[in-house]
Amino acid sequence: MVQVAARIPAAPDVHGRQLSPGVRPVSVDADGVTLSGLMSEPADGCARAVIVALHGGGMNAGYFDGQAHPDVSLLALGARLGYTVLALDRPGYGASAGRFPRGQRLTAQAATVRAAIAAFTARHAPSAGTLLLGHSFGAKVAFAAAADWSVRELLGVDVSGCGRRLAVNPGLVGCEAGVGLRRLNWGPLGSYPVQTFQVSQPVVAPMPAHEVGTVAGWTRLSAVILPRVRVPVRLTFAEHEAWWRHDDEAIADLTARLSAAPRVVVDRLPHAGHNISLGWTARAYHLKVLAFAEECLAYARHTALRES
Repeated sequence: MVQVAARIPAAPDVHGRQLSPGVRPVSVDADGVTLSGLMSEPADGCARAVIVALHGGGMNAGYFDGQAHPDVSLLALGARLGYTVLALDRPGYGASAGRFPRGQRLTAQAATVRAAIAAFTARHAPSAGTLLLGHSFGAKVAFAAAADWSVRELLGVDVSGCGRRLAVNPGLVGCEAGVGLRRLNWGPLGSYPVQTFQVSQPVVAPMPAHEVGTVAGWTRLSAVILPRVRVPVRLTFAEHEAWWRHDDEAIADLTARLSAAPRVVVDRLPHAGHNISLGWTARAYHLKVLAFAEECLAYARHTALRES
């Protein structure tokens, strides 16, 4: 039987989220738009790179600091292994929910996120490269933000819970209740620590209307966005991913659109559901994210030497 390790709860942030040790709230000015989020840093303050994590629809930045078990938090793990991690509350969530009650459309949201990253890295890690990590709708924002981004600043893009073609009726997107929604969002409940559904309530947030409308059009939008991504890309699909098609044909279609990416890695994570960073396999997934970041750092060094 898997034992749940005891942990000392930290004081919640202003959004009611419990935080792991070393994780703290942050506000970032993105060209006049204030975005809230969570951040962690290495103890010595010297970051190998910055991981910018973008949550999915109906969640917030607390998704990357899961509290059901000490092994679940990306923010805690990343800092221990030498990375600065910034998990943003995307536009329409957290501090910007009042300003954008309907959220932002994809291209506008990508521009806001890029401005936030520029401001954050200039202050906290001016010489470090950035890896974009996106989950579900956050993956779409990550791809849109990465399109045409200078390869000297962006190391790579790592996404989960997102394909090109939905495997379900688009009308289910944004629904808060309904038959089968729990299966779509979570997969087998045994894939998650037993306390997940008690401690994750502050992580859940309404999905803004602009995001709901964008999901159905992603197949068309991705055909324009994906060919403009010019950095290494890693795609992870949970074994029990049910929102998106991830059969061989669908994967081939997706990777073919990433025609300018110098490298595309496809990974499948057994025993995982859609909310991959909250499950028992979160640690394995997050370690693979950080390993991919190391590979991207090596690629960037090699490219710089070749061009010098």
